Amino acid sequence: MKNIKFLLVGILFGIILSKAEVISWYRIYEMFKFQSFHMYGIIGSSVILGIIIVYFFNKVSIKSYLGNQIKIEPKKKGLYRNILGGIIFGLGWGLIGACPGPIFILLGRGVYAIIVIVLGGLLGAFLYHAFKNKLPH
Repeated sequence: MKNIKFLLVGILFGIILSKAEVISWYRIYEMFKFQSFHMYGIIGSSVILGIIIVYFFNKVSIKSYLGNQIKIEPKKKGLYRNILGGIIFGLGWGLIGACPGPIFILLGRGVYAIIVIVLGGLLGAFLYHAFKNKLPH
């Protein structure tokens, strides 16, 4: 019962992304062809909001639903791993026309062909787990 709030936040997230047309393949195509600022504005707003939230979490004592204090540790700098990860993520996003969040929203809206993408994402997660010790972190 206490996890119902996470379901409600997920539903709200899906509604917001649907109304903002973030799940539209055409919007993503426009973004990659530099024809529209729509997606860049949404991504930029998300980055700014994320910076504010991380700053707030580090300044104030916030606890998780389990009662543990949330502390976000700074990551080690690594240009190579960020470039490699960005290329892999960008290629996947460009090839399928959706990033991980909207995939599940598309599934919920009845785009059942996206199941192949979900299975591919799960396979990628398993492959990452198998090879994570050999990857640049």
